[in-house]
Amino acid sequence: MQIEFTEEQKMLRDMVKDFTDSEIRPLASQIDEEENIPQELLKKIGETGLMGTAFPEKYGGGGFGEVGYCIAQEEVTKACGSTACTIGAHSSIGTNAIYLGGSEELKMKYMPDLCSGKKIAAFALTEAEAGSDSFNLKTTAEYENGKWILNGEKIWISNGSIADVFSVYARTKKGITGFVVEKSFPGVSVGPNEKKLGIRGSVTNSIIFENVELPEENIIGQDGRGFLNAMQTLDAGRLGVGACCVGAAKEMLKLSSEYASQRKQFDQTISKFQAIQFMLAEMSTTIYAMESMLYRAAENYDKGKDISEEAAIVKLFCSEGVSEVADKALQIHGGMGFSRELPIERFYRDARILRIFEGTSEIQKLIISRKVLKKKGSWK
Repeated sequence: MQIEFTEEQKMLRDMVKDFTDSEIRPLASQIDEEENIPQELLKKIGETGLMGTAFPEKYGGGGFGEVGYCIAQEEVTKACGSTACTIGAHSSIGTNAIYLGGSEELKMKYMPDLCSGKKIAAFALTEAEAGSDSFNLKTTAEYENGKWILNGEKIWISNGSIADVFSVYARTKKGITGFVVEKSFPGVSVGPNEKKLGIRGSVTNSIIFENVELPEENIIGQDGRGFLNAMQTLDAGRLGVGACCVGAAKEMLKLSSEYASQRKQFDQTISKFQAIQFMLAEMSTTIYAMESMLYRAAENYDKGKDISEEAAIVKLFCSEGVSEVADKALQIHGGMGFSRELPIERFYRDARILRIFEGTSEIQKLIISRKVLKKKGSWK
């Protein structure tokens, strides 16, 4: 599908593509093998503006909205899922939580450095007993003498060891509340990088808070209203995941088509076999649907519409779809697809997490079914 982007959006896409091809793609295998994104690359990404693509210019962002952010993430993921995940954890959820719920003072305090990439953000919601059941938080924040005292532990936090700023959710007397916590605050400690199946260059850590004193003004929004802020943040995050799915799927279709046109068996290229042709057709059809729903939802988000159901649909369909595309892509490549010599093996591993983080496929089905039942099946 050829989405009709504006001239400005096309320029953004071309800029990100050029940057990705020259700076990220050559390092993708190294990032996966070494389980680390070089600091120099992160610095270049910040200087390019990719850490703040969606946000208004008044906060140091690019002003491209969610559609622009999805365009950028799609291009980055075509080269490196780890890098896209790092940008997403920083921008789409870590920084976006502050943008959506923070006071003007809080935004001006943190967002310019976050949008420029001078500082890295992370989103800290998940706990040992609060994964899919994200309301069941044990981390606490108590208000004492004009400041908040934070105690608890978060797990599976993307960007944990490289983040300077965390958007953290804790339980107060009034309910769940969001806070901005700087890593430099006394009492904040970060666990070792997790060893993962995929997106290995995207660091994931546990974060421990021991009697961390927070300034009163570092609350995100209102006391007791943090759960709503977290859920609204995840709506946008799910669109970002959808963009990663679309980018990865497109790249795998491209690689598979090229490989099928070159690989010969029985004196002809395997692209001549109907079995291969059908797999390519199915991959293309899935991508068409993924891309269509992603940009429709992103456009609605930029218009200020409630897209919680659409976001869940995008996350569910796209994450399941990219897994199907990855499986077919590896099958087309045969034994070479299973080898680290070609990037398909890395794309296959990276795709698996997309059905889990930002809410599992099962949680997305729960969200969608509740919306359907509430509306009695009427789609508006």
